[in-house]
Amino acid sequence: MASFMGQILKTATFGESHGPGLGVVVEGAPPGLVLERAMVQAELDKRRPGASSLTSARQEADQVEILSGVAKDRTLGSPIAMLVRNLDARSKDYSALAGKFRPGHADYTYFKKYGIPPQPGGGRASGRETLGRVAAGAVARAILAPLGVEFNAYTVQVGPVAAQAVDLAFASEHPLRAADPDQAEAMVNEVQSARAEGDSIGGVVELIVSNAPAGLGDPVFDKLDARLGGAMLSIGGVKGVEVGDGFAAAARRGSANNDQMDADGFVSNHCGGILGGISNGEPIVLRLAVKPTPSIARPQRTQNLAGEAVEIEIHGRHDPCLCPRVAPVAEAMAALVLADAWLMQRALARSES
Repeated sequence: MASFMGQILKTATFGESHGPGLGVVVEGAPPGLVLERAMVQAELDKRRPGASSLTSARQEADQVEILSGVAKDRTLGSPIAMLVRNLDARSKDYSALAGKFRPGHADYTYFKKYGIPPQPGGGRASGRETLGRVAAGAVARAILAPLGVEFNAYTVQVGPVAAQAVDLAFASEHPLRAADPDQAEAMVNEVQSARAEGDSIGGVVELIVSNAPAGLGDPVFDKLDARLGGAMLSIGGVKGVEVGDGFAAAARRGSANNDQMDADGFVSNHCGGILGGISNGEPIVLRLAVKPTPSIARPQRTQNLAGEAVEIEIHGRHDPCLCPRVAPVAEAMAALVLADAWLMQRALARSES
């Protein structure tokens, strides 16, 4: 069951939603980087459940333990292992679902591939697996910190309600990470309405990476946008990724879509900071289509392990909208991809000198 990513900065997550804990091992981080536990915890706090009435009510403090690879808040160059223990798993909430495939979840496909019956909380397929990714993202941020690279992800759409402006300070404090103060209330209403009806709702998360240096990425099959797209699509619930203007470019002529240049550099950024699979120094812009949370408290048709048609209702503690929990994971995944690309570029420069 593949759980690794990266070529120089190698990341492997471990653990299940209802197991003793989850975590990550990061290999390839240079020695001497400042990596305080508080830096990792700050990232984990962005995605933990129970933070507001608009997320899962599961109460997990998600306190990280750094087990290896760091001494006196500095990386040693050896593998960094981090662990978060599960404290509030309620496997009994899934007893009525035993032997039934939850619609929209990975239960059926995991069973077909591995022969594993549905696991409480989804096992490795649970969104809780992303704890390890976010912890690893803190390491990647530490690698990129000397370059001034910044990551900001926020919600630009919930159901039919779309943001018309982006206020990063507002988004960082809003429970939905809503980007537009004028549309935030309407977004919250969409989520609350869906939850009241035992349903869920999807949305769009936008991610902007600022100050990424030009020259990151490798043609032909390791294009930076290809690696970023794959990283984003590896996040549970993400069903589509746009780079730059994305699908809007399909309706334009080249004269309108090309990013022309003057003496000061690029005068537009339709390409989203990536040309030919390589960063061009402009902000990297991605948008993620996030599906509605599949766990809903409404009757649905499905099958059991015997292949019989049955009905299912999923109760318990679930996010009515995944967007605010996806945003910090998107930041972490982008940081891991870019840190790996930066280390590869640095290795290339050294080999040529």
